[in-house]
Order: sequence, then structure tokens, then C-alpha cells
Amino acid sequence: MKLDEFKSLLGRHPDLNLRFVLPDGTRVPAHAHVTEVARIEKRFVDCGGTLRNDAFCRLQVWVAEDFHHRLNAGKLLGILTKAAALLQNDTLDVDVEYEAGWISQFPVSAVEATDTELIFNLGARHTACLAEDQCKRPPQGLAAFNPQAIQFKPLSKIS
Repeated sequence: MKLDEFKSLLGRHPDLNLRFVLPDGTRVPAHAHVTEVARIEKRFVDCGGTLRNDAFCRLQVWVAEDFHHRLNAGKLLGILTKAAALLQNDTLDVDVEYEAGWISQFPVSAVEATDTELIFNLGARHTACLAEDQCKRPPQGLAAFNPQAIQFKPLSKIS
């Protein structure tokens, strides 16, 4: 989801509390709040040798023992407005950083409004080859090979 669409949704529902739902359907606790808004810039070389740039808006979500510190849509919109110079434009993709066992980043895939909450459904991020035209793809049978799925049988004792 682009930042302009994200801000528009916040503006249309300023009194709603924020709720984040992980890709597996797990709901982040209701008292979680956005502790950081950042412009993340990534400059890298892909496996084909091409220099690339990417930038996005990252919202860090944190859960603490502070059950009364709720951040509603209007307040988050105010923070994003203050961060406008830092973010530089509203065409950035928005993702959410959350510690779900380990720190992970999730793109915002959909938003729905209820009577009390603005629910942000988070998607999964995947790796990919950006230079497929220059890379050799594995033979078709090997592409689906998953070494973690191998089940080993215990060795029998030699008598």
C-alpha cells in the first residue's frame, strides 16, 4: 500500500484505534502502538551486477506493558504529517516492523474499518532474483527441492 492511500484511510477514520494482523492471522495485541516512522533507503547491487535503489516508509510497532497508551488513526496521521519532510513523498510503499519472535517487516496488504478499529492486514515479504535474465535457473526438478523436508531414519546399531 502506498503512503498516500494509507494517510487517506487514517484521515477518513481519525477516531478509530489501530490494529495490526500478521500474515498468519495472528492479531498484534490491541495496546501495541507505532513507536517510529522512518524512510528506509536501500542501495544495492543485484546478482546480475545492476545497481538498484529502493525506498519505503516503515512503521515500527511495539508492544509494552503500557495498556493505556493507544494510538488512534488521527494521531498517527499527525505523526506522518510531521514526518513529511523526512519521508519526502507519498508514493512510498508502507510496511510495518514488528517483533514476532524476531524482528520482521511486513508490507501493508489491506485495510478494513470496523466501528472501533482500523485493521491493517499485513502481508508476507519474499526474496526474489532481480536479474533472472542473467542468472541460470535450477533444473525444474531441483527448484522444488526442500532439504529441510528430508526425514532421516535413525541408523540401526551394528551388532
